Amino acid sequence: MIIFPLIFLLSFMYATADIFKGNRQGVLLFFIFGLSIYTTTMSLSFVLGFKFLIPVFQPFKELLVLTILGLGIYQMKEKIKLNMVDYLLGGYFFYTLLYVVIPLGDFGLSDRLSAFKSMSFFPLIYASGRLIAAEKVNLGKYFHYILIVAVAATGVLIYELISDQHFQTVTGYADYNFYYFGQEPTGNYGLTWTFETETGFRRFASFFSNPLEYAAATLLALAVIAALYTDDDNNLKISAFGQLALASSFIAIVAALSRAPLASYFAMIYVYAFITSKRNILKTFHYGFIAAVLYFIFLIQNEDIYSFVVDTITFQNASSVGHIIEWLAGIDAMIRQPLGLGLGSSGKVAGMLGLNVGGENQFIIIGVQAGIIALILYLLIHAYLMVYTYKWIKILKGNERKIAIMLFLFKIGSIVPLLTTNFENYSYVIYISWFLSGIFINSITAKSISNG
Repeated sequence: MIIFPLIFLLSFMYATADIFKGNRQGVLLFFIFGLSIYTTTMSLSFVLGFKFLIPVFQPFKELLVLTILGLGIYQMKEKIKLNMVDYLLGGYFFYTLLYVVIPLGDFGLSDRLSAFKSMSFFPLIYASGRLIAAEKVNLGKYFHYILIVAVAATGVLIYELISDQHFQTVTGYADYNFYYFGQEPTGNYGLTWTFETETGFRRFASFFSNPLEYAAATLLALAVIAALYTDDDNNLKISAFGQLALASSFIAIVAALSRAPLASYFAMIYVYAFITSKRNILKTFHYGFIAAVLYFIFLIQNEDIYSFVVDTITFQNASSVGHIIEWLAGIDAMIRQPLGLGLGSSGKVAGMLGLNVGGENQFIIIGVQAGIIALILYLLIHAYLMVYTYKWIKILKGNERKIAIMLFLFKIGSIVPLLTTNFENYSYVIYISWFLSGIFINSITAKSISNG
């Protein structure tokens, strides 16, 4: 089990060495191998007697981001031309920063800072990538690293399925959460309710922090597969390893036992087929949809299956009802306080203290804390990134195009998770996607200047 803390530490050391050799993109090594096992590393460090290392390990990710951002600014030789996404992210960051200074709400400065980091650190991740040119990034290497993580995660998942035991029960997950965050174990398996469905079936997380982050990581892997193996003429040629990674992603998303990630997974494949004109895939989807409808018409003669389908469509199952209750509470809070209740009133900090207002929706979490203006800025950031990535897929070539495809598909896959989870807390996918978003915007801005 000590292998996880060792991988975490070594990936940090190698990434740091790369950065100080002048290869700032080397931080991706830690983002991929270190952040995928972040919670497992912390849990194992706690139970193996290395508790003193946890406060040392915890700031690694922020420290690296600030380091490469500082180096990027220091080494910058000319003034960069700002893009609309830059303005929106800068506006969002500094606007929410005001809420740290303004003593709005019932939370103290330390809680407000913690909430700010959880909600508004991603612009700095983006900015650190914004100062890196795409041609300097060995994209194929890092994309293969992401697929290695996906395959390894499925290997752990298979162990969980065979043993019918959550990996987190042997890593000290519950003890770590209780000691550091005061979270009592919940659910039938001594972890949290997230690790099971409303019917009691186990939901597995492999070595990720929870099943929802694992599902998000699987969607990231699918986006990477599509981007990595699609050439500039939209020919899809998947290597043997790519096929293994694709099979791993499918096993993972099916074993997630969650309708939302599964829907996102197939939506990403459908959108990929649309943007690359893969008519055979589109026809397969259309025929498959018709077959599924006919199959369900046959199945709903069974009363239990009929109830399941109806409850899902009408949002009457326990999971959907829980989401709706949280959404309504958050929307009501935003109507009453359009400038927000203050940092910490929704999301991670409030959840730890049992004082959460709204939640289970990234947009509502932001709106409840920092108000409608912050929410609009956040929505516009995602909207502009989706528009830009889709537009430039048709223009870019090589690595730059692969980044655009990957980001566009991942944005598509993230829509439902953003609506149902505190998505910005999933360090692995957040750090990778925002860092690459910065590199992408740097590329298209440079090309706009050269063409303009």
